[in-house]
Amino acid sequence: MPSFKRRMDEARGLVKIDLVLRNARLVNVLSGEIHVTEIGIHQGYFVGIGKFEHAERELDLCGNFVVPGLIDGHVHIESSHLCPEEFCSLLLSHGVTTAVVDPHEIANVCGSQGIRYILNSVENLPFNTFVALPSCVPATDLETSGARLEAKDLYEFITHAKVIGLGEVMDFQGVLQAKPAMVEKLELPVNFIDGHAPGMSPQDLNAYFIAGIHTDHECSTVEEVRERLRRGFHVMLREGSAAKNLLDLLPAVTSGNAGQCLFVTDDRHPMDLIREGSIDYMVRVAIQSGMDPIQVIQMATINAARAINLPRLGAVAPGYQADFVILKDLNQFEIEEVYWRGVRQSKRGQRPRFHDNSNKEFTASVHLGSGSSTKLKVSAKRPQDITAQVHVIGVQGHSLMTSALVRELPVMEGLVQTDLKQGIAKLAVLERHHGTGNVGVGFVEGLGLKSGAIASTVAHDSHNLIVAGMSDEAMDLAILTCEEMGGGLCLVDGDQVIGKLPLPIAGLMSDLEAEAVAKTLAELHEKAHSLGMSETVDPFMTLAFLSLPVIPELKLTDLGLVDVKHFQLIETVCG
Repeated sequence: MPSFKRRMDEARGLVKIDLVLRNARLVNVLSGEIHVTEIGIHQGYFVGIGKFEHAERELDLCGNFVVPGLIDGHVHIESSHLCPEEFCSLLLSHGVTTAVVDPHEIANVCGSQGIRYILNSVENLPFNTFVALPSCVPATDLETSGARLEAKDLYEFITHAKVIGLGEVMDFQGVLQAKPAMVEKLELPVNFIDGHAPGMSPQDLNAYFIAGIHTDHECSTVEEVRERLRRGFHVMLREGSAAKNLLDLLPAVTSGNAGQCLFVTDDRHPMDLIREGSIDYMVRVAIQSGMDPIQVIQMATINAARAINLPRLGAVAPGYQADFVILKDLNQFEIEEVYWRGVRQSKRGQRPRFHDNSNKEFTASVHLGSGSSTKLKVSAKRPQDITAQVHVIGVQGHSLMTSALVRELPVMEGLVQTDLKQGIAKLAVLERHHGTGNVGVGFVEGLGLKSGAIASTVAHDSHNLIVAGMSDEAMDLAILTCEEMGGGLCLVDGDQVIGKLPLPIAGLMSDLEAEAVAKTLAELHEKAHSLGMSETVDPFMTLAFLSLPVIPELKLTDLGLVDVKHFQLIETVCG
């Protein structure tokens, strides 16, 4: 550790430092301006801005822009289908040097072992990975997950240097009712508590905030953003692969409240990460929509650091960690180089290679009970009926919200059928962790499926096996294929498997490189659309959220249909 005097001399430009950036146009997120300066870096930190004559290395930026490394304030690595090393490498190539990850996907499958896997995987990467401990494993008692984590189970991770917060608190009823198990988690000694409160009333938001939950990424309307900002929340504007809320919410951001807003991706698959980007994509979209570039970059950097309590990140200033991005054009936001702690990690989109596919510790994660796939039939109330009124999940394009619909479906030999004319497919969720044989069956409208079946072991948040199809036979084959793969994604047409992506790490992540995963996923998407799936839905990401019983209005778990508004199970066939 250098002496106090030495550090003062470095900052004053009196002694030699490691690196100086000359002729930089700094996007100063602290002062809200762009100015020409030199930037001094020593031992991974900025020593200051101004003039620095003595340095081991000089880099003439020739008037290029310097912005702080971008920050993703809330993301699930598992949703990318990539192992942590590949995920962090990909983000670095897009200028993201910091991510706050919530490992509740793998924790719902593997419990504490899953959290340890994430922490161990990112331990030595040149990337700032911070972990928000999963608060809701399982998300509710209306589903069966692979594990249950209470406050006492999370305590072992509290002292870990990368653990900084409590992840999205989806059990908002547990908060409002002050349930003891939830209160114990809210009282954990962490730096911040993340929120997840779609559709919460303004009055209940008061209590949610008082509980210590000060961020939320589940806004889908401008009014929801405003109600949270009025109460002091930091609002996370999201642009994932399934939930695309950014352009809808940007009108809520003003010069007066922008400091309370930040960007997150939440769930983003590798096709979008490679083709469009991560937080950098959100920056480009926001700038192109007409927002002030400096304000946008503040939302992508210092605002996120302040909201999540990450001191010394998010700015280019004395004492801050030397994470930064070099750009030629601010409005286009095309990244030239990315630095982490003063060391270049990426140049013109090339990414560092951290990949290690030797980790096989979660390969056996699909345990279906005997005869699970034979429980797909839905009986009408009366065998003689020719139609039946049925509760149907209504998919909404580019949204995680669903509608609670009632539709008239045909009945044959006492069994309720799918209906191609109405675009209604059958949906099933099979418990895959403990071999219970639980199967929840319902119907879904809006996927666009005209034939075949689509299945996945990625099904938020308990990650049971979810399958949608137009026939039981196609659904059976898709289920069997996912089981044989040990987890993954699958498409079936008739009696043929037309595409699959094995996900051997907990049934959630691949051990392949990002480009290989993205290529296979792109092929699956093309084939899914050939089966009729709507262009307004991301086939597998949308499917995955149909089992998340904390986002209104109607969802399906292994225990049955969930009326999210009333937080209770309901029968598929109406009375």
